[in-house]
Amino acid sequence: MKKIGVLGAGSWGTALTWLLTNNGHEVTLWSIMEAEVEMLRTKREHTSKLPGVKLQESIQLTSNLEEAMADKDVLVLAVPSPYTRSTAQKMAPYLKKGQIVVNVAKGVEEHTLMTLSQIIEEELPEANVAVLSGPSHAEEVGKGLPTTCVVGARTRQIAEYLQEIFMSPVFRVYTSPDVLGIELGAALKNVIALAAGVADGLGYGDNTKAALITRGIAEISRLGIAMGAHARTFYGLSGIGDLIVTCASVHSRNRKAGYLMGKGCTMQEAMDEVKMVVEGVYSAKAALGLAEKYGVEMPIIAEVNKVLFEDKNAADAVNELMQRMKKDELGVELWDDEK
Repeated sequence: MKKIGVLGAGSWGTALTWLLTNNGHEVTLWSIMEAEVEMLRTKREHTSKLPGVKLQESIQLTSNLEEAMADKDVLVLAVPSPYTRSTAQKMAPYLKKGQIVVNVAKGVEEHTLMTLSQIIEEELPEANVAVLSGPSHAEEVGKGLPTTCVVGARTRQIAEYLQEIFMSPVFRVYTSPDVLGIELGAALKNVIALAAGVADGLGYGDNTKAALITRGIAEISRLGIAMGAHARTFYGLSGIGDLIVTCASVHSRNRKAGYLMGKGCTMQEAMDEVKMVVEGVYSAKAALGLAEKYGVEMPIIAEVNKVLFEDKNAADAVNELMQRMKKDELGVELWDDEK
């Protein structure tokens, strides 16, 4: 049994708290909002973000960050990506040297173009930082439906240690050394999912969705490889796996926000309707910034930015993608008859 602090009581933090407690660990769940803590304490359920998932009585609930972090073997950082840096700054006075911090949020910081683990390492230089990602909607994890994720860490020892902690009969965990690739796949698929939602809102079909998924992973992997990530990561759980589920699932807040925009809502109206942080909106500008920094062509990402921030008509954006200059899919230099 390990002592674990889960920092962030949204849908994902709550689901992981339930999972880790089921795995036999002693878990403390922290929220910065006292009202949220009181609601969880009295109802043993997050009624707005994860209804139907009952939290075990053994779970400790607190709004005191020092209490949530004290004497913990592992800290799971589950706040939405825009709050990763500010939360890490609050954690700094209470962190013990070498304490493991597992980031489970997905995003890239807009003004620095840093991944979330890079932010945590900057703010908490004495932490051992790892990531957990993959196709894992909280609503399904909280119901005990079979789910598979990947944990990334700097060392095999930490990756396998976390694999053992999170692994269960319904939650299979793989390991990987490619922390950068895992985080890029996790963050950028949210932007592609916005595009998939827009296509659904416009009434387009499965052909369109399949095109966005396949060309989307091509864009993400081009950028990731240019940044030094492993190509195979993007064809694994945190790449194509997470992209598929986020583009297709009814649970996806990014797909839902895109759907509302395809139906004519503004970005703000869509975000207000979803009522949770739409990570893809925050990652879209950062993705475009990374594409420009590394000289990588990302046409879907570029058009999503225009729809989000330049009021471009969504149907016009799709038409522009369809009528781009003709391309070769594989990029091979010579055909058989040219050798």
